Amino acid sequence: MPTPPRPRPVRPGKPRSRQQDERPRWGMRLATTLSVLVLGAGGVGHAVVTSLDGGIGRVDPFRDMKNRPQGSRGTNILLVGTDGRDKITPEEKQKYRLGGAPCHCTDTIMMVHVSADRDRVSVVSLPRDSYAEVPEHTDAATGQHHPQHPVKLNAAYAEGGPSLTVRTVENMTGLKIDHYLEVDFTSFMKTVDVVGGVQICTARPMKDSYTGLDLTAGTHQLGGGEALQYVRSRHTDGSADLGRMQRQQRFLAALLAKATSNGVLLNPVKFREVAQSLLSSVRADEGFGVEEMLSFTAAMKGFTPSSSDFTTVPLGQLGVQIKGIGSTVKWDEAKSKKLFQLLHDDQPLAPHTPPKPAPKPAAKDAKPPEPQKAPGSIVEVAPDQIKVQVFNGTRTDGLGRRVDDALHATGFKTTGAPRASANLDMRRTLIEYDPRWDRSAKSLALALPGSELRAVKGLGATMKVTAGADFKDVVPVRAEEQPQGDFGTVTGDRVVCP
Repeated sequence: MPTPPRPRPVRPGKPRSRQQDERPRWGMRLATTLSVLVLGAGGVGHAVVTSLDGGIGRVDPFRDMKNRPQGSRGTNILLVGTDGRDKITPEEKQKYRLGGAPCHCTDTIMMVHVSADRDRVSVVSLPRDSYAEVPEHTDAATGQHHPQHPVKLNAAYAEGGPSLTVRTVENMTGLKIDHYLEVDFTSFMKTVDVVGGVQICTARPMKDSYTGLDLTAGTHQLGGGEALQYVRSRHTDGSADLGRMQRQQRFLAALLAKATSNGVLLNPVKFREVAQSLLSSVRADEGFGVEEMLSFTAAMKGFTPSSSDFTTVPLGQLGVQIKGIGSTVKWDEAKSKKLFQLLHDDQPLAPHTPPKPAPKPAAKDAKPPEPQKAPGSIVEVAPDQIKVQVFNGTRTDGLGRRVDDALHATGFKTTGAPRASANLDMRRTLIEYDPRWDRSAKSLALALPGSELRAVKGLGATMKVTAGADFKDVVPVRAEEQPQGDFGTVTGDRVVCP
């Protein structure tokens, strides 16, 4: 197993101004997490690595830091993005609703833990409105001394840049941060475009007038601009910032899946395109260069979405009003401590699922098992929550039974007793449903592509499916994966499109 090279010594230099330190923003840190994964391309020459390394902006977030937490197994990377938008063109600002003055604060903060054996990544989102107390510090630019005081977590950056952000997060989590990464809008959009866009599945329509996001239910291939709208949106439903963090995690898993499935890691030309787009706006600590990132990924060539888990720090109280600060969220102290202890001990966050035992050899005359269908479209209502009565609307014997069996095998609660329809000349499969169960009907329709939906008031909770001559097969569907365990954790393979 390769050992990460020692951090390079900090180069002496003139401190950056606060304005210089105020740069990128969200989706970028998703893209930056990808830098931990994408920069493992084989066959990348030293000259390429050197040229890429020169494009990384440098910050010194660990300057003059004392009394830090003890180090732990694995590597902790603080991934942040600010709301800077100086590199966005006027046309992009208008198209993707990026106008307005930036607040010069961190829009999203993530703790990324890479396991010591380099075979797992855990991502924990830290809400930007988290109640925090910045430690006592002195403003590097003015020399003014500030005592410890409460803030929203995202304001630590505006007050003291990367250094104060790192100190605040270390105090809150008890974890020592080994590396710091920060990126921007432009890097994010270009990276998504270079990998050919990212596929996102949504079980319900998503519309946000603030960002311009407008997605129907289903599967979408998002380019850089649309992806930025997706990860920024927090007005699509009542979940606000918490829902946005879940979408950001979902997008990161999808971006990882795309980058590792289309040859980016093994294609030096594609790798260089992605890396140049990504690193053109990345800022990192002096000890985290391209060679260091390559050392991480050298042992991660078999990395897949299932090797990652995602969660949000457990919350206790929401909407806590703090004088002079506004509405904050407070973490659940006991659960948060347990979560960060798992990271400290280099343990996975998702509940462990024991592997299935190997199947016993079949007898010579045994019927071979039928191949399993891969999970299909993501639906809003799980199949096992939908009741179905099947009718045969044709003169084909056994069609009703075939449809009933196929729906049942996909997970729908069929009656198991198909009936003959009064109309035996149905050309198109018909789904009749009570309008009160419209979400269930739409989920069922995704399993029967091409079918007609017809609302029937008073029909009740049981859907009525009349098979027509167009019926070919049932498409497997599944509901959105629900978070598991004490921390609401999901693994990457469970949130990407099937």
